[in-house]
Amino acid sequence: MAECRNSTPVHLFAGGLGGTTAAIATCPLEVVKTRLQSSAPVFQPVKLVGMANLKMAPGQYEIVTRPAGILGCIRHMIHTEGVRSLYKGLGPNLVGVAPARAIYFAVYAKSSKGITRMGVDKDSPLVHMCAGASAGFITNTFTAPIWFVKTRLQLSSQTKYGMMKCVRKVFKEEGLKGFYRGLSASYFGIIETIIHFVIYERLKRMLREYHKHNSKDHIEKNNVSDFMIAAGFSKSIASMCAYPHEVVRTRLRQEECAGPRKYKSFFQTLMLVYREEGRRGLYSGLGTQLVRQVPNSAVMFMVYEAVIYYICSNENV
Repeated sequence: MAECRNSTPVHLFAGGLGGTTAAIATCPLEVVKTRLQSSAPVFQPVKLVGMANLKMAPGQYEIVTRPAGILGCIRHMIHTEGVRSLYKGLGPNLVGVAPARAIYFAVYAKSSKGITRMGVDKDSPLVHMCAGASAGFITNTFTAPIWFVKTRLQLSSQTKYGMMKCVRKVFKEEGLKGFYRGLSASYFGIIETIIHFVIYERLKRMLREYHKHNSKDHIEKNNVSDFMIAAGFSKSIASMCAYPHEVVRTRLRQEECAGPRKYKSFFQTLMLVYREEGRRGLYSGLGTQLVRQVPNSAVMFMVYEAVIYYICSNENV
């Protein structure tokens, strides 16, 4: 059982399946969160008076104020762009989430194993911090272009703007370097990863000890609800502590409508948003993030742990 739980292929498969399931379940909230984080205006075709049955004149657009709040944003998107708009970016999300989560959990498991071999206790916060940082750094580096395309699609109000069209447009206008915009913010987001895993592993341990001393059979083992509680709570705390990096990342990735690029680097963007919009600007979309992250993390970790348990249990039968 222990050898199976340390198997890299097992963690790759479990992490990929868990991430994919969570991404599909919470995609609409992901789109809303990205829209609320952005400062880019919404462009909609102008409705010509008396010509409702004719096609819109090319090049005629009006700027629509971005609505506030989760429900307001959802209603606006459905009304102006259709229900399918709530699933914008799902394509690159599905393309990227499986390898991203697979790499993430595999590196985390491998790093944890390597650190414990150095004599550090496996439940030590140092193990979870170092393993979480390693997993976050490697995952962000390899998957940055996928998340960049996902963000651009989520921010676009065009109904016929697919993944390949976005890739061609970015490559033509911004070059290969353009796909890595926001990577610096992702690296700063590793702090969130560290906080998340330290709290998650600590809560799992506390719940195991609780079951050991309070259950009838006194078995020290986590159940499904433990994973959901630990993942949801730990991700909420981590998100609140490190949330500004997400706003900065979205601003760096958004497309500039006219003139020179406004957001250029991590710290420049961080200070600019704070000066222009205050602390509320740095936490725009946090409510949506919390509503999304709790079920997202809960589903992801539940599937991840369940798949590992199922595979390793059957292997020993």
